[in-house]
Amino acid sequence: MKKLRVGVVGVGYLGKFHTEKYANMENVDLVGVVDIDKSRADNIAAEFHTLSFANHKDLVNKIDAASIVASTPEHYTVAKDFLENGIDVMIEKPITTSISDADKLIDLAEEKGLIIQVGHLERFNPAVVALRNIIKKPMFIESHRLSFYKERGIDVSVVLDLMIHDIDLISNFVRSEIKSIHASGVPVISEHVDIANARLEFKNGCVANITASRISIKNERKIRLFQKDAYISVDFSNYKITIIRKTGSNEKGLIPGMEVENISFQQGDALNDELISFVKSVQNRTSPEVTGEMGRDALRIAISTMQQIKNANSKLLNL
Repeated sequence: MKKLRVGVVGVGYLGKFHTEKYANMENVDLVGVVDIDKSRADNIAAEFHTLSFANHKDLVNKIDAASIVASTPEHYTVAKDFLENGIDVMIEKPITTSISDADKLIDLAEEKGLIIQVGHLERFNPAVVALRNIIKKPMFIESHRLSFYKERGIDVSVVLDLMIHDIDLISNFVRSEIKSIHASGVPVISEHVDIANARLEFKNGCVANITASRISIKNERKIRLFQKDAYISVDFSNYKITIIRKTGSNEKGLIPGMEVENISFQQGDALNDELISFVKSVQNRTSPEVTGEMGRDALRIAISTMQQIKNANSKLLNL
């Protein structure tokens, strides 16, 4: 099979890893990288034995597919230029900054028969993959995603930076429309909200309570799910899954009538798996694991959450 010609736009912290993964794929020809910081692009290009370009348009007619890892406000323009020129795109989350821009990209890709994959990395997390056959109609979900403060990702709120990961995961688990959203949050260090909490109520009766912070004194990624036959707890940081199920017996144990199963999983390389999946999707012309529509739906919930936070904070200011 002919090698897929790929480019990477934006080679900061995450973009460098995209570049590295593609450079190590035997079925990929890493044509070049682009960054607004030309010296950074030159350095990354030299490290991974490829070319650097000053503008993403310089890659047109040279590549078949691209990873867009530029700042979120640039996603729409870069993706649009590529799609208009017949190039499939992998867009880091969030897909865009607005629903209308996301819809325009989705319509453009459909019109031209092209692929959009959105970088919701947690879909490829080994723990999430392991849960696919375990989670069945959860009715209550609680998630915490806490992180040390970092200088990257602060061009958007913590909702679009971190919480959107769990919004996407939970939406994929529940598979029901949103009924209502209640949210609160505050900016602490950056100009945008740095810590937020959202309560999502779904039409099927499920409730999800999501907390995200990028000003924590520890890194923590946990999610707990309650369904009719089981309680499932995932500790992403320590690579552990705990499942408590009904046994139907009256035997006494930690929890009467329940059995406890502890599962350990390997850390894996979710980004590499994600990009391999994208390459296969492009080469085989199959639907990606995370479609543009899925990315847009996660964005819609995130934007609604941010609007709830804005409304709540405005009321507090007017008291």
